[in-house]
Amino acid sequence: MAIYSFDLDPVTLSIDLSVGHIAELKIRDSQRILSPLHRASWVEDPDAAFPEGTPPNVKRLSGDFFCAPFGRNDVEDGPSHGWPANSAWDHVETSRQDDRLTASFRLQQLVMGATVEKRITLIAGHPFIYQEHSFSGGAGAISAAHHVMVHMADGGDLAFSPKQAAQTPPEALETDPERGRSVLAYPAQTENLAAFPLADGGMADLTRYPVGENHEDFLTLLEAPDRSLGWSVVSRKAEQDRIIVLKRPDVLPVTMLWMSNGGRDYAPWNGSHTGVLGIEDARASPLGHADSCGDNDLTRIGIPTALLLGEGRRVTLRQVIGACGQLPGEGALNDLYEEGSTLSLKFQDGGSRALKYDPAFLAG
Repeated sequence: MAIYSFDLDPVTLSIDLSVGHIAELKIRDSQRILSPLHRASWVEDPDAAFPEGTPPNVKRLSGDFFCAPFGRNDVEDGPSHGWPANSAWDHVETSRQDDRLTASFRLQQLVMGATVEKRITLIAGHPFIYQEHSFSGGAGAISAAHHVMVHMADGGDLAFSPKQAAQTPPEALETDPERGRSVLAYPAQTENLAAFPLADGGMADLTRYPVGENHEDFLTLLEAPDRSLGWSVVSRKAEQDRIIVLKRPDVLPVTMLWMSNGGRDYAPWNGSHTGVLGIEDARASPLGHADSCGDNDLTRIGIPTALLLGEGRRVTLRQVIGACGQLPGEGALNDLYEEGSTLSLKFQDGGSRALKYDPAFLAG
């Protein structure tokens, strides 16, 4: 498979051009090299067996990929999560200007008649990738999401920008006990992330991962209104690092969490895909493309779930992914905010840490 790699200290990045996934991300933090993103073990296994109809995005499951539409593809003919996550991209160019390196890619397929482009910028000294996806032209409405995946060898703590609620969809990901298991209650909703209903009547703390053993679960976090910066931070216990995902809440107003912890017994998962958390910043309904484009549970409370395409129109989505090591004595993360040309992490003990960061990227 064609892999395109580029780097600018402290970041090294590889793109799997067959599906547009981030194949590998490495970030240097002082003397450490952090590997914040997940890549499924079967991707490099030549003997891996896949059931008939397994989409390419599962076969090549890696790092982060762009979904358009998100989930069920029931408006335009195509695979789940759309062509951007399942088909080939061309490398267009890589350019260097001052302290910035930008690689550009174009999807070979059209999405609702639109051309889809990916631009990833690295900035010298910044422990982040700044990525942008754009739709040019086309017609109709499209849902979209990123699909960042993190692996935790021994769990970790989760922190988020303020949310108004967390909710599960009408049905669990796995309803057949012969194939897999889910542990959260479906449907369910709570405003308290530390007390989400479980199927057995108990409560799960969504600020800790995992929430159970041998389970496959999915839920949606609804961003609190009037926020300028949305964020998710995974503080990994064994790896002693923090993975940071940033967005604009007015553009991507929900964050969907995919909890994949050994809850699927069929190929290629085979009960061995464990400790994986998907952080899926989205403008989408979890129920698929058609639901996203119409009146749905989210739009009825003022949360947009689709983007409008059109001739001569360019629609752009931006997201930032980064990582840093955990320093001794920092403790749990309490808050995160932009401060000048830095991103400041504030901890529960009152301490803080500043990372080099470009706030203009998401604001643009």
